[in-house]
This record gives sequence, structure tokens and C-alpha cells, in this order.
Amino acid sequence: MNIMFDTMEMKEVYDRGIINIGNLTRMKRAMMKAFTGEAIKVGFLGGSITAGSLATTPQSCYAYQVYSWWRNKFPMSEVAYVNAGVGATSSKFGVARVEEDLLDCEPDIVFAEFSVNDSDNDLFKETFEGLIRKILLHKTEPALLMLNNVFYDDGHNAQRVHNQIGKYYDLPIVSIKESIYTEIEKGVIRNNEITPDNLHPNDLGHKLVAGVITNLLEHIYDAVIVNNIESNATDFPVAVTANRYYGSIRRSSKNTSPLLDGFTIDETVKQGSWDVFRNGWSAYKEGSSIRFEVEGSMISVQYRKYAIHPAPIAKIVVDDDVNNEIYLDANFEETWGDCLYLQDIMVAGPSGKHTVEIIITEEVKEKDFYLASIITA
Repeated sequence: MNIMFDTMEMKEVYDRGIINIGNLTRMKRAMMKAFTGEAIKVGFLGGSITAGSLATTPQSCYAYQVYSWWRNKFPMSEVAYVNAGVGATSSKFGVARVEEDLLDCEPDIVFAEFSVNDSDNDLFKETFEGLIRKILLHKTEPALLMLNNVFYDDGHNAQRVHNQIGKYYDLPIVSIKESIYTEIEKGVIRNNEITPDNLHPNDLGHKLVAGVITNLLEHIYDAVIVNNIESNATDFPVAVTANRYYGSIRRSSKNTSPLLDGFTIDETVKQGSWDVFRNGWSAYKEGSSIRFEVEGSMISVQYRKYAIHPAPIAKIVVDDDVNNEIYLDANFEETWGDCLYLQDIMVAGPSGKHTVEIIITEEVKEKDFYLASIITA
């Protein structure tokens, strides 16, 4: 098998990955800003692939390679890089954290990928739309490009529902399923040449993913810089889903003061968006509790699940309804590492104020129960 394509073969593969060119008004603004020598910021939001999982160096990650395209294409511009990838997270968490982790940095262009972390259903269609709207409605009006990553063993991902949203907002979209994965189906590429686990790319896989993205960027560059094609902004559309997650709020120790009984505040300084077990609360002793007053109709809880067992167990009680308590088991079923786990507690419940209390029911003295946040919408 020969994975060393010639230029024309790669161009055909990459072009096949272009799902939508999109309205280029915002892209032109970002590229013209860089072209004229103004500083720009390039931001990335997604899961473990965006974070650079299995890349041998941070510079081998597809996100850094796409950032390098901007830096090389616009040498007169000072191009800043913000990578807000967090492993094992979905757009449900993304919409709650995008402001703090990315938008507060005021990026000029955002690349978003959650197609292998979300599921192909209406729930993630709605959470993804909330994320897209939150990015597009940010005060700096960043350009936005969508990426569909893929599971390389069977080609499944959430691009069906994601791309319904992306096309509705007329965004530039690329798909690894329609480009690189198709070469796997044809036998031109073998899975193990680009990924050791059928999900996370190795260095070559990251290079191919970056190639799919930068190929579309080259098309856009030719259109808006070389040919100066005009693209008119359109009225911002109404939401196509119920859009309940747009207003998601992540409540951590930075912005919330719950009632503590045995729990302590984690005051360790967070190093970056990847440093996920920070700004929360922890306790180990059975009977320790933490109580919140929140508002909304959707409530989720984030806590640490441990790959090494045993781990503590807690229960969560909403509105003092002890007959419907939910257990939070910090024992992780996977072995790849500890997980920042997001568990729904209330979905489409009654709107308004609610109390949320978490109580440790089984302690493990060598491990804290770590509560990272409460997310409401």
C-alpha cells in the first residue's frame, strides 16, 4: 500500500472533504485583517483530537498545523494560537465552557469539532446548535469553520445532525469521513497507518486532517483575497431546534458559593483548558455534603471518574426529593485515564429555582470525590 499520494491525488481527496463553502463574509474579514498585517487570533474548540491526543509533539497536532498555515500564509500578521481542546468532552460541555475557554480570548476565527464526541441524535443537534449560536453571536463576530472527524473502523460520527446545523447557518464545513475515510474504504489507506485506535490520529493522521482543512482555506483564500469575491452578510436566522442549551452556565468555585459541609474549595491554579480537575470542590468523608441553589430546567453535574478503583460514590438530590435521588459513581469503566464525566440530572424539568445537594455515601480515604461543576440551562 502506498500512502505517499502525489499532489493531484491529494487534491482530489481533500476536495471531496469539502461539504460546504459557506458564506464567506466573516472569513474574508479575518483573512483581510491578516493580509493587511493586523494581528489575529486563531482558536480551536473540540475534544481529544483537537487537544492533540497521540500526536508526538504539540506541533504535530492538526490544530497547530492549521494555525501554521495562517502564520505562513500571512507573514506580515502576528498570528496567535488558542487551543481549547479537552478530551472526552461533547458539545453539551462545549457550549457551557466556550466563553471562558475560547471566546474571552476574542478569536478572529474558530475551528470547531465534536463529531466523534457527540452522538447522531436530536439532543446533540440541539447542544451543537447552542454552541454554534454562542460562537457566532459573540461580540467579535468570529469566522467559524466546522470539522467532522470520524471513527476509522466503521465511519460513524455525528456529521448528519451537525451538518444540518452547519448548512442552516451556511458555515464552511469539511469532513474526514468524506475524504480520508473514503480512502480507507477503498483500501488505499490502512487504518493502522494513520491511527492506532481507530479514532485518534497519529502524526500522519493529524497531517491528513490538517490537509483537509487547509485545502478549504486555500479555496477561500483564492476566492476572497486573490479574486476579491464579495460575500454579503445575511440576517442571523432563528434557531432550528429548541435551543435550550444556548444559555448554559457552568457553575464552578470561581463563580458560585454553595453551602459546604465537609467539602473544600480547590484553590489550585488552573493551567489551561486541558487542566480540567480544577476550580471545583472535593471531599472524601462519608456524609460530607455540598448544596447549591440554581435556576433552569436542565441540570447536569461534572465530576471526576477514576480509572483506578475503588473510587468514592455520592448521591445527588434535587429539591429535597429523596425518593428520586441519583447516584454518582466515581469508578470509571474505561482504563485510558481519569475522566471529567458529565451526567444529566434533570432534562426538560420545571423551569425556575432548584436546590441541588450532593452527599458522599461511600468514602475511599485515598481518593476524594471531586465535583468539578454544576451546569444549568
